[in-house]
Amino acid sequence: MPTRRVKIPATKYPVERFRLDNGLRVVLTPDRSAPVIGVAVVYDVGIRSEPEGRTGFAHLFEHLMFQGSENMEKLAHFRHVQGAGGTFNGSTHLDYTDYYETLPSNALERALFLEADRMRGPRLTEENLRNQVDVVKEEIRVNVLNRPYGGFPWLTLPPVMFDTFPNAHDGYGSFDDLESATVADAADFFRRYYASGNAVLAVSGDIDVAEATTLIERHFGDVPARPAPQRPDFTEPDLTVERRHAYTDQLAPLPAVAGAWRVPDPIADFAGYLPYVVLAEVLTDGDASRLVERLVQRDRTVTGVGGYLGFMGDPFDVRDPTALLLQAHLPPGGDVDKVLRTFDEELDRLATDGLTDGELARTQARMATHLLRDTDAVLGRALRMAVLEQQRGEPGLLNELPRLVGEVTEDQVRAAAATLRPERRAAVEVIPGGAR
Repeated sequence: MPTRRVKIPATKYPVERFRLDNGLRVVLTPDRSAPVIGVAVVYDVGIRSEPEGRTGFAHLFEHLMFQGSENMEKLAHFRHVQGAGGTFNGSTHLDYTDYYETLPSNALERALFLEADRMRGPRLTEENLRNQVDVVKEEIRVNVLNRPYGGFPWLTLPPVMFDTFPNAHDGYGSFDDLESATVADAADFFRRYYASGNAVLAVSGDIDVAEATTLIERHFGDVPARPAPQRPDFTEPDLTVERRHAYTDQLAPLPAVAGAWRVPDPIADFAGYLPYVVLAEVLTDGDASRLVERLVQRDRTVTGVGGYLGFMGDPFDVRDPTALLLQAHLPPGGDVDKVLRTFDEELDRLATDGLTDGELARTQARMATHLLRDTDAVLGRALRMAVLEQQRGEPGLLNELPRLVGEVTEDQVRAAAATLRPERRAAVEVIPGGAR
């Protein structure tokens, strides 16, 4: 019986691209349907770019970018965005750092001024640095040290899978490295990575392209030109022998396990990479998915299972090397080895027997729904387009992603599953220490 194909609706968001004389890349995507805008600035620096001895520095610097800028005092950014009825934030990823706002469209110039002002230079003072080091340390305590399964598996699995510092180190940072950071370190990090030539500005929503272009040139045009630094090569050889690591989490009440396999380069081999994105969803997305049906519903060897591409969970915002991850939480006394064997059995079964009728179409429809929903809001659109421009020079790929997902074939998914062999796997096990 032929596999049913799902017809994926396409989006047609317009895309305007240009580059300022100082190297800043700009992406505009107008949508006059509601009086709201999303503004995103993405810098091509993330956790993998941190120098040895400065773990956590990319995230620390994200905090420093909110502590005042060339013409704005501390907390002014907060006041001016919220005073206009907007929201803002920033986040640090493996391969980039972003800063963003959602605002009424009549506040476009305000957002552009604020972002341009801190692109010229944040207020790097000893007081701001020490204050934000303390804030980041508290964030680590809350999100990792004092939380069950803290850092599992996004912090605990990379050092099992990878050997080099950029790929393997703790992106939140050690307290020693954070405490030894200096203002000179921060200034050097800014000069090196926060250059206009290393950034992308994206604006989405209720804008007139000509007017927005004029405002962008007015506010960003005189930001001093600095070229983008040469990006290091982070590639590593694939595994040929399985790697396993187990550790005790004193707060975890139940066992957990995660396995990861290297996948094709998301940028250089996007066509080879996409079947793995679909495979992860076939395995784990929804009650009818392979591993949920087998492990949770039938065998009852786990209480929950998930799968995704990239250690931070977004398949379309990461460079090579990256991985497909499967993770599960187990009931009391659960058998981690049995769960890993079941992963292998289901991958073999999929590769050998193929998919059931409608299984692929159902998965692709769900994936398309998520992609369309995530970029329906203007900020989601601006952020996705900014990263696509930063990593691929193709912001318009946002319109094509649902269709490309829908064009992945059963044979491609089966071939992808066949490559996920035990000898290529890195796995980390959480031994519960908090059951009592």
